Amino acid sequence: MVASEQTLTNKQLDILSINTIRTLAIDAAQKANSGHPGAPMALAPVAYCLWQQFLRFDPKDPLWPNRDRFVLSNGHASMLLYAMLYVSGIHSVDGEGRPTGSPAVSLDDIKNFRQIGSNTPGHPEYGLTAGVETTTGPLGQGVGNSVGMAIAGKWLAARYNRPGFELFSYNVYAFCGDGDLMEGVGCEAASLAGHLRLSNLCWIYDNNRITLDGPADWSFTEDVGARFLAHGWNVLHVADANDLDALANAYNSFLRTADRPTLVIVNSHIGYGAPHKQDTNEAHGEPLGEEEARLAKKSYGWPEDAKFLVPDGVLENFQAGFGNRGQQLHAKWTKLFDNYGKQNPDLADQLRRMQHRQLPDGWDKDLPTFPADAKGLATRDSSGKVLNAVAQNVPWLMGGSADLAGSDRTRLKFEGAGDFQAGSYAGRNLHFGVREHAMGAILNGLAVSNLRPYSGTFFNFSDYMKPSVRLAALMEIPAIFIYTHDSIGLGEDGPTHQPIEQLAGLRAVPNLVLFRPADANEVVEAWKVIMKLRHRPAALVLTRQAVPTFDRSKYASAEGVARGAYVLADAPSGKPQTILMGSGSEVSLCLAAYEQLQAEGIKARVVSMPSWDIFEKQSDDYKKQVLPPEVKARVSVEQASTLGWARYVGLSGKMVGMHTFGASAPIKDLQKKFGFTTDKVVEAAREAIAQSK
Repeated sequence: MVASEQTLTNKQLDILSINTIRTLAIDAAQKANSGHPGAPMALAPVAYCLWQQFLRFDPKDPLWPNRDRFVLSNGHASMLLYAMLYVSGIHSVDGEGRPTGSPAVSLDDIKNFRQIGSNTPGHPEYGLTAGVETTTGPLGQGVGNSVGMAIAGKWLAARYNRPGFELFSYNVYAFCGDGDLMEGVGCEAASLAGHLRLSNLCWIYDNNRITLDGPADWSFTEDVGARFLAHGWNVLHVADANDLDALANAYNSFLRTADRPTLVIVNSHIGYGAPHKQDTNEAHGEPLGEEEARLAKKSYGWPEDAKFLVPDGVLENFQAGFGNRGQQLHAKWTKLFDNYGKQNPDLADQLRRMQHRQLPDGWDKDLPTFPADAKGLATRDSSGKVLNAVAQNVPWLMGGSADLAGSDRTRLKFEGAGDFQAGSYAGRNLHFGVREHAMGAILNGLAVSNLRPYSGTFFNFSDYMKPSVRLAALMEIPAIFIYTHDSIGLGEDGPTHQPIEQLAGLRAVPNLVLFRPADANEVVEAWKVIMKLRHRPAALVLTRQAVPTFDRSKYASAEGVARGAYVLADAPSGKPQTILMGSGSEVSLCLAAYEQLQAEGIKARVVSMPSWDIFEKQSDDYKKQVLPPEVKARVSVEQASTLGWARYVGLSGKMVGMHTFGASAPIKDLQKKFGFTTDKVVEAAREAIAQSK
């Protein structure tokens, strides 16, 4: 009888805790007059069971390396996560990742949901709120990130675990909805996860049959379970999201599955407890309204007029389960890591540096230098050489390409690099297949796991990756996006593969560092800058065709790349009549025009501008030294859209660039057709000089 009463008491406490999560979501959205309470109401028991019984997470140190990861891919349900962070007592961290002892989310933070300056924004943001593992909202990105996190977990275990020292064994859980599984990035990520047999990955699919658009069956009638079985996943079903025993059985089944990822399909009723809005997109996309909120609370047995109520016993319940389990596991892990460090000091040092995004000592040793060569080599080729040199010095630098391992020079070829494949998880070469969308999302998942990831594909297909690139910049993570075939210079493949507007588009992304180096030695210097980035992603844009390697005894050192733009060649007096500027392969064209102008007695300067973003962050004095305001006759040369160059050439300047799409033809024919010749640049310089007078 006593045991029965104790069981009943525990069940009551479970229900009380679940309804606390639900009502916090209701009240936060109602106060903000904005938000999506329906999904948090429905998924509260699903999250409660996972966190309280299974999730391995120390609330006092939310960056413990072997913590389980929780990703809310359906980020519109953000109040579910914020409520969980609050009731679980997650602590905040400072800028260096050290716990502060203060709550990551307080009750006041929940009351300020979706308000200016709040750490409870409309969709979860990585780096803003401790316990948020990645920025989610654009549907499909979160589940894509979760695959990167799972890859990181497998790789860390394969590389660093030793007999008697299982440092890495964490699992990755991701909540997702219909939208995540409709978006192509989610499909791509699921396919690759199944191929890689990532048994540490569990997606929990909220099968609520509703989208913001309306009923899901307006557009989505596929058999999701059958699709995931075809992907190679373990597929489980929970008939009722409120059935804690069935949920626990599903999570335990995931933990027992050692050869594939798991999808748990959970049937739920969105807006659970809201009698008039259940199973409607109203409950999904907007606050319930005062009357509906009261009715929902009444159905939970909640005081109808209570706002932001957290009953006695709820916080203690989470501390007794979730909190104590995580703290004990973390303490045990810390002792294990201390002993590991005594036996494996070099490996332990690597892990500490990785955790803080610090580079190894001597990370830049043995970088290649390239002698002057009129024929030169493609910057994708020189980048491949630099990448392989750097990767031998930075053991956690890893990546790969989408279908282009032989074309974009991103393969690591040195002994021990290996391939990351199912059952062989220590390799550093990733094979993404023809999945650019997922590649970008997975890269971000690797980056938030503190590996240093890179990817490669044709520059034109950066469009497929744009949401992930944007999120990397927003999250301030140092992912490296390598793009080759950077202009019409790729030739016969034609306009479908020739990027025109992509440079302007990526240059517009805040916090993204874009480099388009002009020769092999600029590539080396670009990599030096990129590897030192800790809070910014980089895009490295490279040529397919060979470009000359400049004679640095005649022209300026490539070290100027570190300042974004520099004077490569100058008039003898240092006072030019005209400035020719460009990036990438067109800088050699500027140099050819410079030599011709000099021969004609026209004083010219060539400015290489591999990174506008870095140049803009230089002092005004430096910018004026490179681009003297008094020199109005300026010419920009770039085989891309001219959008953005006006800020540098001014009203009197000329822009030699692309104003249409490209064409299919050999490169020399294309350059002549679109005006990328020495004579055209010289002509533009003369016109600029005449106009400036």
